[in-house]
Amino acid sequence: MVDPQTQPEVDEKAMPQGEITRLGALFSWQSILFVALCTLGLAIGICYIFGIKIGGKIMLEARYYWIFIGFFGAAAFIALPAYRGQRSVPVYDLVAAAVMMGISFWFSTHAWDMVQAGWANIPAGIVIYLMMLELARRAGGLPFLIVVLVLGLYPLVADRLPGIMMGIPYSFDRMIEYHVFNTEGLMGITTKVVAEIILGFLVFAGILLATGAGEFFIDLANSGFGKYRGGPAKVSIVASGFFGSLSGSIFSNIAGTGSITIPTMKKVGYPPHYAGAIEACASTGGVVMPPVMGAIAFVMAITIGVDYATVMIAAILPSLLYYFGLMLQVDAYAAKTGMKGLPLDQLPKGREVLKRGWPYLLVLIFLTWGLLYMRWEYYAPWYACVLMIALSFLRRDTMMTPLRMFETVRAIGVLIAQSAAIILPIAFVVSGLTVTGVTGSMTSSLVQAGGDNVYLIIALGVLACFVMGMAGLAIVAYIFLAVTLAPAIIEIGGLNEVAVHFFIIYYAMLSVITPPVGAAAFLAATIAGAKPMQTSFTAMRLGVVIYFIPLFFLFEPSLVLQGDLTPLIYVLPSVIVGIIVLAGGLEGYLLGIGRVRTVLRLPLAAAGFVFSFPSWWGTLGGGIACLVLGGIVWMDNRRAATGAAAAE
Repeated sequence: MVDPQTQPEVDEKAMPQGEITRLGALFSWQSILFVALCTLGLAIGICYIFGIKIGGKIMLEARYYWIFIGFFGAAAFIALPAYRGQRSVPVYDLVAAAVMMGISFWFSTHAWDMVQAGWANIPAGIVIYLMMLELARRAGGLPFLIVVLVLGLYPLVADRLPGIMMGIPYSFDRMIEYHVFNTEGLMGITTKVVAEIILGFLVFAGILLATGAGEFFIDLANSGFGKYRGGPAKVSIVASGFFGSLSGSIFSNIAGTGSITIPTMKKVGYPPHYAGAIEACASTGGVVMPPVMGAIAFVMAITIGVDYATVMIAAILPSLLYYFGLMLQVDAYAAKTGMKGLPLDQLPKGREVLKRGWPYLLVLIFLTWGLLYMRWEYYAPWYACVLMIALSFLRRDTMMTPLRMFETVRAIGVLIAQSAAIILPIAFVVSGLTVTGVTGSMTSSLVQAGGDNVYLIIALGVLACFVMGMAGLAIVAYIFLAVTLAPAIIEIGGLNEVAVHFFIIYYAMLSVITPPVGAAAFLAATIAGAKPMQTSFTAMRLGVVIYFIPLFFLFEPSLVLQGDLTPLIYVLPSVIVGIIVLAGGLEGYLLGIGRVRTVLRLPLAAAGFVFSFPSWWGTLGGGIACLVLGGIVWMDNRRAATGAAAAE
């Protein structure tokens, strides 16, 4: 392993606002206050989720939601700085935290009337609305705030907009009532996702990382792949896949694993922009990598009314194919440039790594078993937490001592506070689109614009996914498009519902590695000391599979393990071979054959794409092209080898 002390510090200015906290030293007063708020919030959450009575009664859903908002909204005002570089907690944030708690707890006492009789207090609701917008700015930055604000205020002008954007108008007071007090807004899906569905997974991720799981996965990847050509890049891919699945955050993944893997990649010969691009791509894929994935997967499960196990199973093949393509490209670059792996004496021994880290693997297996076989849904991570805490006592350096538990609760609190600050304000987007009736009109308009042509509608959808993902966070884009675009595609094309929703998720994620925004690539470039745009364009090439695999499973749902799985017998091999050929064309080195002439790279990449497309004409035409071009590449390399031998 590389000494962490030799790693460059991450430039905080390049990081998303929500990735930075100002809690200071472990036992600073703001840290103690933050942990206290989070501990109480978690205790209430556990009581509600497991049906434990408080005062002889089980809490109403709305009452719990307001208590959750009170504790973790206040915690977010303590942890998240108002501007970059702010290290202390000013008095106005303490006041904001107190106001957030006070109003939310007061609302919780009216939960029954709120649900049964439509109780609302508009002045206090306006205060909560404004405070949520401020948390959106702190957690997601100004672009995210603009998206939430514009779409949230849409009901005020819905009747004045042209075409598909025309909807039912509402007064400001009526809009606040829907945004804050109704199930279309804060009392609906977004709060349910944070306060119920992903809460246990965030706690699980915090406990795993606090007990050393991050270091274990990096060491495990090093022991398995570090000795091969381009080993550090392959380690980055594997480690980031594991880490991203646990954390659910692209940016935390880059900052956490990238600070170790990027310098190691540079050390063995990868250019800075290439090393940064690899980490950006690997971290992006982690968010849709089972078993945990990110919050967006849970939103999808609720939106289409399936259990989480269905979503997790559907994500397996696309994730593996994405990482397979990424691995092929870094291997091709290493082969083309003559890179070697790290010396064995610099790598951890696999047996020793497994000996000390087997509890982490056992807990992940247990979690997967609980999700898939036992169907425990969001109870599964809580049971896994108990198992992980118990197993932590097997080793002195991982056992949950009071000090380590304090550190763990703080880390968990940061994950929850950041997630709440990003996801809760999305309630205003959902409410704004729902109450105005624009979702139905947009679906009809998309169908009309596409002229009943599913391919044209999909093309419009790809553009919409990318633009929405670029303007804000992927989860905002997904929620918007899941209620507007998805019904149109399903209605016209008769396509599988799970495949359509995954299609939207994948394309909404593309903006984090794609210019001109490319936030993930830009952060990785900062760590690598590379040019951001160059890193982003390289990330586009390396992550090419994520650009076209959604089209594949959209038209062949067996790739997301939906419907009849028989086509996998011939579709999956053609996709795998196609990715191999595509990667060879893009990187200039075909696996098992050798270098590809520049003039052949684009035709070879195109042939690989066509061959992997799930259709008989694609398989036939692309297969012939792959054979012809592959034969030419083989002959080129044979002639080169013969010439080199003759010269010697």
